[in-house]
Amino acid sequence: MSDQRPILTTRQGHPVRDNQSLRTVGERGPATLENYQFIEKITHFDRERIPERVVHARGAGAHGYFEAYGTIGGEPASKYTRARVLNETGVKTPMFVRFSTVAGAKESPETARDPRGFAVKFKTVDGNWDLVGNNLKVFFIRDAIKFPDMIHAFKPDPVTNRQEAWRFFDFVAAHPESIHMVTHLKSPWGIPANYREMEGSGVNTYKLVNDQGVAHLCKFHFIPKQGVRNLTSAQAAEIQGRDVGHATKDLYDNIAAGNFPEWEFAVQIMPDGPNEHLSFDPLDDTKLWPVDQFPLLPCGRMVLDRVPDNFFADVEQSAFGTGVLVDGIDFSDDKMLQGRTLSYSDTQRYRVGPNYLQLPINAPAPGVKTSTNQRDGQMTFYVDGVGENKHINYEPSTIGQGLREAPKPAKEYHQPVEGKLGRYQTSRTEDDYTQAGVRYRSFEEWEREDLIANLVADMKECPEAIQLRMVWHFWHADEDYGRRVAEGAGIDLEKAKALPPLPGRAAPHKRLAAETYTDGTQAHKVAAE
Repeated sequence: MSDQRPILTTRQGHPVRDNQSLRTVGERGPATLENYQFIEKITHFDRERIPERVVHARGAGAHGYFEAYGTIGGEPASKYTRARVLNETGVKTPMFVRFSTVAGAKESPETARDPRGFAVKFKTVDGNWDLVGNNLKVFFIRDAIKFPDMIHAFKPDPVTNRQEAWRFFDFVAAHPESIHMVTHLKSPWGIPANYREMEGSGVNTYKLVNDQGVAHLCKFHFIPKQGVRNLTSAQAAEIQGRDVGHATKDLYDNIAAGNFPEWEFAVQIMPDGPNEHLSFDPLDDTKLWPVDQFPLLPCGRMVLDRVPDNFFADVEQSAFGTGVLVDGIDFSDDKMLQGRTLSYSDTQRYRVGPNYLQLPINAPAPGVKTSTNQRDGQMTFYVDGVGENKHINYEPSTIGQGLREAPKPAKEYHQPVEGKLGRYQTSRTEDDYTQAGVRYRSFEEWEREDLIANLVADMKECPEAIQLRMVWHFWHADEDYGRRVAEGAGIDLEKAKALPPLPGRAAPHKRLAAETYTDGTQAHKVAAE
């Protein structure tokens, strides 16, 4: 039977022949600025809500400081990076952290089953460094072109204005790379007990660059010294019945009492390059880097010791972007990072205004002078860098006035790039099940029971086609996983197992049953209420 549905197009009327992948230089190469389809899609998505954030609308924040150890895993930090913020000991770098839920509106409950945003603004001596991450270490998708589709599926139905389980799982069923994140999210790890007792992760892959111009791939993590605590659905429901903002209250009350929350900052490091010996692509944000191969290397600590004087000025108007990096920290070709780098700052220019960086919460630390040739725009209230050369708002000037370029480092990092421009589903990402199965088996039995109960409740709200495909995914991650969801929801397991692979997707790889690595997630206790 022929498919009679309308063809997907851009707003220009161009037919969209591939809605799954950015255009990149080769399978693992960087994205290009001429990704018109993606730019149209993501910039419209960034502007879908006024003025509330499209995602991460419900949030709380606090001020604090970062102290570098000067070492990474016991070795001088300078071996890996020339970033002064990670090298200079005895310096308290001021910082602001915003915690948030993702899908809910500004007044939604903090007990929601949802990833938690963990956005950190380091106000370093070399300017701002934004590390915009989540509490969970993986994500639902690995290509930024799918982000608007994902959020649309997870947000309320445009007709009923209700979040619907079938919409969520309709998207997930077509994206098996999401199964790993779903396994985290639907377990107790999907509801942190509060902001103080949860982990943070940069999620995406970055690079550290040293003064010799040598780069290493890295991932960033925040490990709470308070320990980790999560909630079951029943515990979350009980808290929500009496307080929808319990996590903000917990954070502010503890800071006021002098119980300053603290996290150890750690990195995972691997050599730059394709790393083809690995069973996963290190640029794939739906995958973990196993800590038995890539240990968490401590390099500093973060302490939060002050709450905002004005919630709106600091928490609501704070603006983060994954493209805000300092020298010595660089981008990888992680496709989600490449897309986020355009999207986040573009969103802030729209949401807060083109001069959002003039606001104190977003400006660099006092003493860090900003000198640009940017002028005017909505809500301008000063012009930076103006002095004797106020007539020269361009560069260079043949009369020797105005601003000049900064000196270049002695040895710059030059990334080799080679490939044919196109849209790719890389073959190294076909195994979307091994790590999800490892995660399932790593849970304590009470965590597995809570995970299964949450998924069973969701499956009962989905049509049969979605139910069968989701059980198929769970079964390929772990046979016990799929069987328990099917039995609990009354789904025909044999019928689910008989489904063919998704169109355009390879058959699932055989699980690597011998893999026993862990993800480095802290041991934790269930919240006692």
